[in-house]
Amino acid sequence: MTLQQLFQRIGENPGFLLFYFLIIPVAAIVAGFLGKGEGHLSPWKYLYAILIYLVSVPGIFSVALNIYFFLFQRGDVMQTDVYMQILPIVVMLVTIFIIRRNVSLALIPGFDKISGLWFMLFATMFLMWLLEKIHIVVFSYLPFQYLLGIFVVLFILIYIGWRRFVAK
Repeated sequence: MTLQQLFQRIGENPGFLLFYFLIIPVAAIVAGFLGKGEGHLSPWKYLYAILIYLVSVPGIFSVALNIYFFLFQRGDVMQTDVYMQILPIVVMLVTIFIIRRNVSLALIPGFDKISGLWFMLFATMFLMWLLEKIHIVVFSYLPFQYLLGIFVVLFILIYIGWRRFVAK
């Protein structure tokens, strides 16, 4: 089974996917009501961490898929799959917003690692896009120290993101 076939099957039967992406923000809302003002304490902060990871992994995958689809494949916006390309991102942002209203995200275990993963992913995707756009002709006109500087800055950004992801 290819990734395209999987997406097609999910698009044909979106019930489970809709339930999954509906239950997570609802759980965050319920946890916000039940643990009002206690989001930084032990059972709630771990519940929030689980909810953030449950929406962030598909959300990050969806962002990466969209970046690949629109920047590298030059896909048509009108062909965007709402279930697989838009819904995970919206639910991820909504869930993080709901959780942030009850507790500081800095107090959630593992949030620094997931934000480091986001940062590393976007820096890497930008680097890949830049490498695709820069052709060998550009290298001959661009002074070598500028090219070296660009790659050093991108490497530092990726390194900082990676350290935030694996540190602690």
